[in-house]
Amino acid sequence: MMEEIIKYLKLLSESEGISGREDSVKEIMKIEFEKYCDNVYEDRFGNLIGKIGNGNKKIMVAAHMDEIGLMVKYIDDKGFLKFVKIGGINDQMLLNQKVVVHTEKGKLMGVLGSKPPHKMKDNERNKLIKSEDMFIDIGAKDKEDAINMGVNIGSWITFKSDFTELSNNRVSCKAFDDRVGCAILIMLSKELSKIKDNLNCEVYLVGTVQEEVGLKGAKTSAFGIYPDVALALDVTICGDHPGIKLEDAPVELGKGPVVCIVDASGRGLIADKKVLDTIKKVSEENGIKVQYEVGEGGTTDGTAIHLSRDGIPTGVISVPARYIHTPIEVIDLKDVEDTLNLIKSFIIEYD
Repeated sequence: MMEEIIKYLKLLSESEGISGREDSVKEIMKIEFEKYCDNVYEDRFGNLIGKIGNGNKKIMVAAHMDEIGLMVKYIDDKGFLKFVKIGGINDQMLLNQKVVVHTEKGKLMGVLGSKPPHKMKDNERNKLIKSEDMFIDIGAKDKEDAINMGVNIGSWITFKSDFTELSNNRVSCKAFDDRVGCAILIMLSKELSKIKDNLNCEVYLVGTVQEEVGLKGAKTSAFGIYPDVALALDVTICGDHPGIKLEDAPVELGKGPVVCIVDASGRGLIADKKVLDTIKKVSEENGIKVQYEVGEGGTTDGTAIHLSRDGIPTGVISVPARYIHTPIEVIDLKDVEDTLNLIKSFIIEYD
């Protein structure tokens, strides 16, 4: 199981696809879904959907395919690129990163630069450099050279990061938010295909688009599928490293999947009580340790799903992750395995 988890995590996290440009990730998932799902299709908004089983009830399990990134908004006379942020990005994380600029002629490597510290005044050295004061250097001689390379207004940009295995079954890369969810969907499709004849429900595995910019794909896919119950699959912040307290984020790496009770202080999802009870029941019956979370900050696809149509009972199960929304996110492989088993058990129990 661990070898399979590593294979899919590496393949998906090293693939590139910011919000609205998820095609390479979608193609990987489509190839795998077609091996195990009864029906695979893409809706008009771009969500990828794999259906397994038949029955009167529908379960939707969603994970978003997009990652945070940048987009070119201006090319100056010297060929440097100015950009906007796509998704929630801290300016402190941006500086000095390697990036990939995706153009009509192919990929270009670039680096994020700014004014050299040697030329900064004393009051500038102590200030956070803002993204609008940064630029991307692709090695162009001038604007015409950059355009000839294929760069245009709207060229999209991803961070350059290699999948790295750390100690104790922990790994690091960009975009585990939410390629870890996508990997779990693929492995879930394989597991469910083995027992689909015993399922009395229809399971819809959904790779959603544009989560990082407004939960958009979750909204349209939930409307189209109209499930009886849904689970959103994502990552969540750990409070187990320097710089943050457990009381602010009571989640730890290696302690199991995280069950969301409330996120965004209730402005996002308030998880359905029956869904929570079922998750608790199957976790105890199957010996799967889980963590519980009441969040104040962000939200997930679950918020958009549970407000679809006349309301959909929804829960969120997350994989603990350190350094979310950076090119060096860290997760524990055992948490990934346990999350897969928890969701599979939930589906069987619901059936």
